[in-house]
Amino acid sequence: MKKIAIYPGTFDPITNGHLDLVVRAAQIFDEVVIAVSDNPRKNPLFSIEERIDMVAEVVKVIPNQRVIPFNDLLVTLVERENARFIIRGLRAVSDFDYEFQLASANRRLNESVETIFLTPSESNYFISSSLVREISYYDGDISSFVSPHVKSKMVGKWNARRAEK
Repeated sequence: MKKIAIYPGTFDPITNGHLDLVVRAAQIFDEVVIAVSDNPRKNPLFSIEERIDMVAEVVKVIPNQRVIPFNDLLVTLVERENARFIIRGLRAVSDFDYEFQLASANRRLNESVETIFLTPSESNYFISSSLVREISYYDGDISSFVSPHVKSKMVGKWNARRAEK
C-alpha cells in the first residue's frame, strides 16, 4: 500500500521552511500531497489560486508531490486522498502545544490518522509566513526566506496594493 502524507497549510506565502519540510517528507513517503487551505478566516494576502500556483512552482522539482486546494476538515481530506499521515512542522517548543491539540483532535475524529512532526533545518527554524509578509511589506529583503519566484510575487502584490491607494 502506498504511503501518502498530507502536508496542510495556508502557505501565504510558501517559505523555504515549508519547502524544507516537503523535501524531508518526500524522502519518507511515497507521495506528499501539499494541501493549500482556503480558510478566509486567516485573511490571506494571496488568493487560493495564487497560493496554489506559487506552491506548485516552488515544489515542481520534487517528483513525488502534488498540490491541491482544500476547504473542509483535514481528516476528511486525508480520507478522500487515501492517506494515513499528516505532516506538521514544529519550529519551536511554543508550536508543540497547539500542534499536539490538533493531532489529538484529528486522531479522535479518525483513529487511523497519524500526525508526523518534522522540524526544519536550523537555517529555516525561525521563518514563518507572517514574518515574511511583515518584512516584505516594509520592502525588506526576503530573498533568504523564500524562493525568487515567491519574492517576485510578494513584491508584485505589495506594489499592486500600494497603487490601489
